[in-house]
Amino acid sequence: MISLKIIGCLLDYPNEELWGHRDELIAEIEQAHELRLTQAAALMYFVAELTAEPLLDSQARYSELFDRGRATSLLLFEHVYGESRDRGQAMVSLLEQYEQAGITLSSRELPDYLPVYLEYLSVMPPEQACQGLKDIAPILALLGERLRQRESHYHELFSLLLAMADSDLTLSSLTRQVDGEARDDTPAALDAVWEEEQVTFLADKGCDNSVLTQHERRFSQSVAPNYIQVGDAPVPPAAKGVTP
Repeated sequence: MISLKIIGCLLDYPNEELWGHRDELIAEIEQAHELRLTQAAALMYFVAELTAEPLLDSQARYSELFDRGRATSLLLFEHVYGESRDRGQAMVSLLEQYEQAGITLSSRELPDYLPVYLEYLSVMPPEQACQGLKDIAPILALLGERLRQRESHYHELFSLLLAMADSDLTLSSLTRQVDGEARDDTPAALDAVWEEEQVTFLADKGCDNSVLTQHERRFSQSVAPNYIQVGDAPVPPAAKGVTP
């Protein structure tokens, strides 16, 4: 399903290659027979709209959306395990699936990064790819609705993925939940996180100061994670489905 690889590329950090190969990408969408005509048209419009603006502007907007706070993180297991140690084992299991499919990640790529997962699904048989999307439908709906409420056109990609998964979930099904959430990307919320990190760092006196520890410390003080049941993945006992 080439459309999944295309959507994964669009969800990745904008780069010159995407801007330079816009026409080829649109041509690939035209050949994606798994998409209905309206879906293909919507995807082509997204590509045209995205690449119509200067690359630097698009990169800045992307960073504000996906790199500030954890609520819109594209790391799937962030929304399932949070900082639980179970996340490490889940990463290992997912890496094994990628290796079996012939996908090799670079040292900088995390296996639960949504664009990477979509590339993996794109080489699976259609039935497996559809099930793989359905397994993460709660995350897709949650992220999509958060992006919609932030008036980002990226929410359209999540709506499309839910439709391709033939999921009963839609973005609007989580509107009330997202309405009640505190934003974790505001200046006040970010300042509070960094202040807490500085205090903790000084207390550590240089011990246990790995990059991963810093990352976990940074996000542990922001909006509480919405733990989600994804497939057969274990979640904290208190979590059932999507919790506010």
